[in-house]
Amino acid sequence: MAGGTHKMAAKIPNTLLIGAQWGDEGKGKIVDVLSREADVVIRYQGGSNAGHTIEVGTERYVLHLVPSGILHPNKICVIGNGMVVDPLALVAELRELAGRGISADGRLFVSDRAHLVLPWHKLLDAAREQGAETGVRIGTTQRGIGPAYADKAARLNLRMGDLVDGAMPALLSQHLEARCREMERSGVPTPEPTRILEELAQAAEFLRPFVTDTVTLLQQAYRAGRSLLFEGAQGVMLDLDFGTYPYVTSSNPSCGGVCTGTGLPARAIERVLGVLKAYTTRVGAGPFPTELQDAVGTHLRERGREFGATTGRPRRCGWFDAVVARYAAMLNGVDYWAVTKLDVLDTLETVRICVAYECDGRRYETVPARARDLARCVPVYEELPGWRTATTGISRFAELPPAARAYLDRLCELTGVPLGLLSFGPRRETTFRLGI
Repeated sequence: MAGGTHKMAAKIPNTLLIGAQWGDEGKGKIVDVLSREADVVIRYQGGSNAGHTIEVGTERYVLHLVPSGILHPNKICVIGNGMVVDPLALVAELRELAGRGISADGRLFVSDRAHLVLPWHKLLDAAREQGAETGVRIGTTQRGIGPAYADKAARLNLRMGDLVDGAMPALLSQHLEARCREMERSGVPTPEPTRILEELAQAAEFLRPFVTDTVTLLQQAYRAGRSLLFEGAQGVMLDLDFGTYPYVTSSNPSCGGVCTGTGLPARAIERVLGVLKAYTTRVGAGPFPTELQDAVGTHLRERGREFGATTGRPRRCGWFDAVVARYAAMLNGVDYWAVTKLDVLDTLETVRICVAYECDGRRYETVPARARDLARCVPVYEELPGWRTATTGISRFAELPPAARAYLDRLCELTGVPLGLLSFGPRRETTFRLGI
């Protein structure tokens, strides 16, 4: 791996940035770094269940719906049609940003085709998770994401274009009446109609200037040769189709979500950058072969500050899983890795990498489709020496301890993807670029 520099190029190819594990890989910071070179930053799936954390100087920002590019002046940011948007949460997020001197006026565009997360979606989400009707507790954020996507698929939902339309009060009243009857039959607490109508009317007035036809806007930007940066949320292992189903999110964080979530063709993606932690974490329920329920797992959680940006829940921590990373690279055509939080491993005497799984006498080099099979898999580890040296203070990639470089080289060798970015901590300045 060649040495890197902090100097940024003038412009990047159209780049998709995805989480290549179970989310929480540090995508927000990497998007923030790359946003300096992009013209347009686009969220294409998910909703306020995302939590992208960025530190700029002494300021710390946690963004849930607004693309991370908003922290850079003059960048265009788009909430694409593939997202589900809680209008009340979006208003709160924009007001908080404005209160900290960051205006989205004229820079943020919200798709009129993006579906709404409405108050009853959050109530249903909480009731289903707590009741666990199927006996499966997913561990959702209870932000209403799943029920909103379910209503979208069932053709029962409203969209951002409806919210700002003159017919919205009548449409919303019809939906609210029908949904309250359904919730009463199911024993779910029902929302207060008058308050909901008033709150959404106020949100509609606030958001009206931001809502537009982003499909046409993005097509025009693409044809004009503007540089596009696609900001994925969650991670490949939470993908509705390719993740550890049913312990997944309700959208497609992988590359396929870009086309359906923006209206752009597949050829608009010119480069794919996968984000990986130097170890592995997961929030919520579901199989996690390399999970450590011992002192090392506790060490990773505490040293890595592994608590959810959206929920505050402690994350489950484990050794790096090269099977998962290889699977993510295969599905998405990853060109480069961006590896984060290498410094969390600095004090360990030895480090481990999962290179395969074993289950019932069978060796798995990829992720099995059934979650119940993955839950029974035993990781096959390689053990490497730790470096026992602080990496956070280095100013050049070449200053990394040899054992740390060997660890990174092995990750890249096992996954077949070169290293493009290396990050230490959440600050913009602690990022090394390596040949991209």
